[in-house]
Amino acid sequence: MNGPVPGTPSLLRAINDRAALQVLLDRGPLTRPEIGTLTGLSKPTASQLLSRLQEAGLVVLDGIREGLPGRTAELYRINPDAAYVAALDVTPGRIEACVADITGQVVGTYTLPTSRRPSDGLIDRLRGALDGAGSPGPLRRVVIGVQAAIDPTTGRLGYATAKDMPGWQIPNLVPTLSEGLGVAVDVENNVNLVAVAEQAHGAARDHQDFVLLWADEGIGSAVVLGGRMHRGATGGAGEVGYMPTPGAPTAREAGLYANHGYQALTGGPAVLKLLRSYGVRGTDFRQGRRRRRANRGGQRQEGRRRPRGPARHRRQDRRGPRRHHLRARPRPRRAHRRHRAVRRREPARAHRARTPRAHHPQAARAAVDRRGQPGAGRRPRPRPRRRP
Repeated sequence: MNGPVPGTPSLLRAINDRAALQVLLDRGPLTRPEIGTLTGLSKPTASQLLSRLQEAGLVVLDGIREGLPGRTAELYRINPDAAYVAALDVTPGRIEACVADITGQVVGTYTLPTSRRPSDGLIDRLRGALDGAGSPGPLRRVVIGVQAAIDPTTGRLGYATAKDMPGWQIPNLVPTLSEGLGVAVDVENNVNLVAVAEQAHGAARDHQDFVLLWADEGIGSAVVLGGRMHRGATGGAGEVGYMPTPGAPTAREAGLYANHGYQALTGGPAVLKLLRSYGVRGTDFRQGRRRRRANRGGQRQEGRRRPRGPARHRRQDRRGPRRHHLRARPRPRRAHRRHRAVRRREPARAHRARTPRAHHPQAARAAVDRRGQPGAGRRPRPRPRRRP
């Protein structure tokens, strides 16, 4: 077991430089005292650090800050021209290139259409996309996102066929691309790259363990354990689209990397087929949904009646035509109503006779005490007054 690495001066300087660069990237232009406070370094150490970074071309002056007590402070910022990186998103139909500086600012983009039977080589296509993006300076690194995964045991591209990724089935793929482009190259699964972005700037920030599910033409996922990407023994960790599912074709029936398993039921083509069975048309899901909404809006406009006349006539049209002249006038039922009113009063009188009124507490107590005595539920008869 290897022991702890001793803290040599060169190692400590590299750690301090990296901490200062990270603070400048996160906070923007800062003064020398602010850099020392945020990194925990003393003023002499922060001054030496900034001198080294300026000599390396990583940090430049960004003016002065006035209006504060004390001496005028100088501002330092990251030099955006210090390095450039490029990212390539490779799909069967196009190669999209994006070039950014060291601060993450995008300085150039380009999309190169491709066919499933290209006439030129893989290196020529990748170089054409990078040249179209137009990097202002030499590239330090190129990251390529593919709808596949590199097998670490063989160095070949797995989980993709020659039909989907023509020209990529070569041994030692990464060293071959690095030598052909003249720059360090990394090839990574596109869903894994999305997980890295979410962990750095998105919903998975400050989370060490999470799973990202990607639903597109195929179904895939990325697994991050302990803050590190988990790729598996063959690089296929997270390829949930190929899981055997009841009702879906198997790998033996459709092919090893064909449309089978879970993504055959829930992938983009399956969802698009289901939408078209319900009358939704379009080349993709979003376009089909917009067309469906437009068709529904047109049907509603055609089904609405044009309002005519005042509002009372419109309400009458909604209820239907008037047919009062076809009905006979109802006969008056005054006698029946009088008889019904009498019937209503009788139960009310009986109820009042059974339940004595006790609005006052003493009257309520007296009504309770009279329970069980003769004449307890009856109303007492008033005594006749004596004439003088």
